[in-house]
Amino acid sequence: MTNIGNTDPLQIEQHRSPSISGRSKKLWHVDEETCFVRLVESLTSYTHERHELVSGTGPLRLDFYEMAASRLREEGIPCAFLRRVDQTGYLAKYYKVSPPVEVIVKNRAVGSTLRKYPGLFAEEEVLPRPVVKFDYRCDPEDQPIGEDYLRALGIPVEKMYKTALTVNELLCEWLDPIQLWDFCLIFGIDSEGDPSIISEVSPDCMRLRAEDGSMLDKDIFRNGGEHTEITTAWKELIEHVS
Repeated sequence: MTNIGNTDPLQIEQHRSPSISGRSKKLWHVDEETCFVRLVESLTSYTHERHELVSGTGPLRLDFYEMAASRLREEGIPCAFLRRVDQTGYLAKYYKVSPPVEVIVKNRAVGSTLRKYPGLFAEEEVLPRPVVKFDYRCDPEDQPIGEDYLRALGIPVEKMYKTALTVNELLCEWLDPIQLWDFCLIFGIDSEGDPSIISEVSPDCMRLRAEDGSMLDKDIFRNGGEHTEITTAWKELIEHVS
């Protein structure tokens, strides 16, 4: 684990502007290898043109992420997450990410699969096998990117592909009987050229369904649900995985 010495991340947050600010997170560099991340209690859906602050979602996201990161590390999957600092803040290893690419694993035909490839699969159909796709992250909507572009840039596509499928297997087993329909990951690359998960793993970046078919993820928000519906469902999810 990275040695952070006596540096207090909360003092850094108080006295410095964020090194990076996004819609859902703010990041401060602690040292060359470590960062402090503060979750912003916001939810965004570009497809439905909705962006709102949703009180109470931050601690629930971090509850899930803390447990998921621990579970994945136990199985040998490298994660940037180091330790929780408070309800919505955590320390993580820092990796510079270039180019801005995310890896999506889909077990069902939902979301972009239906929008980008109409008629290929029925809505919510179980896919014959998990599908892994790479998206270039850009506003207003991420775009699929040919993997050869990434290979040309020296990105370890095969390792990222294999890791994403392994994560899918582990999460499906951990969450059962809750169904994991899809999720996304962002990878950093370590000094050995191996990928490490640097993105949050939470209901904010996956689709989940309870045994009765009810939503336990951001689809509640996408479908216009009230804020209390979201936090109630996420609390139910946390109770299950705990």
